[in-house]
Amino acid sequence: MTRFLIRRHRWTTVLLGLPILFTPLTVACRPLNTPTSKRPEAVKPTVAGTSIELPTRSGLPVAPNGRHYPLVPVEANSTATLLVGIETALVDPNHDPAEIAQLAHQQQVIYRVLSHQPAVAAAVRDQLPSQLQWVFDQHIAARRSFLAMHRGPASTTLPAWRIQKPASQDVLLKAYRSAATATGIPWEVLAAVNLVETGMGRIDGVSVANAQGPMQFLPTTWAEPGIGRDGDIRDPWDAIHAAARYLVRRGGLKDIRRGLWGYNNSDHYGKAVMHYAALLQREPLTYRGLYNWQIHYAASAGDLWLHEGYAASSPVPVSVHLKRYPHSAPPQRAKPN
Repeated sequence: MTRFLIRRHRWTTVLLGLPILFTPLTVACRPLNTPTSKRPEAVKPTVAGTSIELPTRSGLPVAPNGRHYPLVPVEANSTATLLVGIETALVDPNHDPAEIAQLAHQQQVIYRVLSHQPAVAAAVRDQLPSQLQWVFDQHIAARRSFLAMHRGPASTTLPAWRIQKPASQDVLLKAYRSAATATGIPWEVLAAVNLVETGMGRIDGVSVANAQGPMQFLPTTWAEPGIGRDGDIRDPWDAIHAAARYLVRRGGLKDIRRGLWGYNNSDHYGKAVMHYAALLQREPLTYRGLYNWQIHYAASAGDLWLHEGYAASSPVPVSVHLKRYPHSAPPQRAKPN
């Protein structure tokens, strides 16, 4: 029987699952209520700053969007303070929409880093208010579930991908909810699957198993009666509705974990998707943060950020990529004075 997305080397392993093999350079981030006069020059926001002060330092290479790779504070208390500000802003309907993308990327990198640092993660969690500890737990558990799926050396090449701007938040949300109404599969689950498969459509390319489109369908599965329904495998609306129908076919209405197992034969995959779905179910505004997460590829040189607009028609050696896009590499830890 042809199974949907049954393969070892899946895009999910790249976007959210592989280990981060580095520790980024981090600088102290002042508490949000510290007077500006006491702020070290090194943490002054640079290009496209936000009302929440983000850790930075001069000289970092920047992406085409004018931003550098997000840094994570060294101290647990500074990371906790930063995370409180970010998590609060991302679910505040009155927060400036222009700041959400940068805050979301900072949030994403914090959780990616902390998922590899259990002791630091525990220290950060202890300093969060109780209402944010649950949010923290969902993010860390999701990341660690993906990490548990994969072992082995990191890749020395980058795939032949194009990283594109996804369909708008409103268009995707309408598709998730329409598919949920049509099938009974929760929209939050569909959004979570779209996130972990292709970063909500940012990855444009064909996987090693020939899976395609924003929801990563094998053409043979798409062609099954009742799944693709003569739609476009690359169209977000068609693909999201097809994914909902597929989850129903795999038993998702009786047991959503069973449906997700059909999507990817791994309990870790199902757990991770459900952690993100739980975040969306408790607070729907979480969606706009997740929507703005960037594509990271865990390679031999670290957790490389592939910006929107990146394009490669064939696999690229990591060393070649970094010469062209130095902003893609996680900054190295600062040497002691």
